[in-house]
Amino acid sequence: MKVIILGGGLAAISTAYFLQDRQDIDEIIILEKEETTGGLCRSFHVGKYVYDIGPHILFSKDKEILQLMLDVLENNVNNCRRSNQIIYKGKYVQYPFENDLSKLPKEDLEYCINTFEKNPYENYAAANMLQFFLKTFGEGVTNTYLRPYNEKIWKYDPVFMDTQMVERIPKPTNEEFMRSAHGETVEGYLHQLYFSFPKVGGIEAVVRGFEKKLNEKCKIYTNQTVEKVIQNNGFHILTDKREFRGDICISTIPVQELVQAYDVNKQSIKEAVSDLKYNSIMIAFIKTKEDLCGKHFAFMIPDQNVIFHRISKMDFLGEEYTHDGATYMVEITYRPGDRYDEMSDSTIFEKIAEGLKAINFAAKSEDISLINLTRHQYAYVIYDLNHKSNMDKIREYFAEEGIWLNGRFGNFEYWNMDKVIRESLKLVERI
Repeated sequence: MKVIILGGGLAAISTAYFLQDRQDIDEIIILEKEETTGGLCRSFHVGKYVYDIGPHILFSKDKEILQLMLDVLENNVNNCRRSNQIIYKGKYVQYPFENDLSKLPKEDLEYCINTFEKNPYENYAAANMLQFFLKTFGEGVTNTYLRPYNEKIWKYDPVFMDTQMVERIPKPTNEEFMRSAHGETVEGYLHQLYFSFPKVGGIEAVVRGFEKKLNEKCKIYTNQTVEKVIQNNGFHILTDKREFRGDICISTIPVQELVQAYDVNKQSIKEAVSDLKYNSIMIAFIKTKEDLCGKHFAFMIPDQNVIFHRISKMDFLGEEYTHDGATYMVEITYRPGDRYDEMSDSTIFEKIAEGLKAINFAAKSEDISLINLTRHQYAYVIYDLNHKSNMDKIREYFAEEGIWLNGRFGNFEYWNMDKVIRESLKLVERI
């Protein structure tokens, strides 16, 4: 049998890796529209600088998949200890916010303590993200950090988002909360406390590691935009360059693009796909004259007056990423047609510079340089209140059509790298 995989990101490459040893598979064809594979796990090489599409790191509770990611990197691994900070009213509060509350101004600290101890929402079932925050942390933590930060990153009111993104967040015990409030920094999310990262090459090195282990059955074609997917005694795939035929079709391209290419015969499915919500992202790679932020990696900024929601220091990740001053990946979410999408690159840079000065990462604008700015249409899946019902319909339809969905945007789930790889393995076991 011949398998055609639409898209060439981590989901596609890892699926091919697991498929290649199947005796019933004769050929695996991967079609990628960009010049290189990797998807959201690509790295950008600009002169001596390397950076990613945001702060990808290697950690997981899934020890089997974590070990596989490290194995494909061979010896190209740095081990790091997380140091992530939230910048709140000029103060550094260690992430997660609720575990370092004593750093807050007195008035805000008292607000957080009082509304956690006397929480009128804790016995309600949470039907949306905001209700979950209020139920779990109380009004203080919700209103000082969780609500503004999530509104900023999602550009979507958390009242209209479900709990899929947050339901795994543990509720702090009263003891943990009070220890945090009285001066002890309580380590949270321990499975993320230590992480790994490629010594060289950026996060893309993981994708390249998988590619090196693909055998002769696997063929990768880049610069191939999928224009038509036809089911006719197998699958006939037309790209803007050529045509391909196969017996099995796996789609990791955004489901929106799959629907454009496939003759969907149900209006309800078209409407469900049209109703799916997502954010795009800008990644600005910035250099500052001095390193003014200390030995930390990622910084979350809930302040609505600063254009970016998160900034991550590549220098933290190892010698190969360290340069004079400091270099940062700056993230700005947006949606097509909104005010950020319509801003020019020069305006975006001006606002980033204003933000860097506001959080004291630079003293003056002349100390800040823009190395590169890229925009990526598909970045964050938004779990709005209709997401689950929409995706149940879409998955059922394409399963009936014989097309397998996989990947963050192919299956429209907010999956990290480890989850993508695990789902690729599970998919291969089902086929």
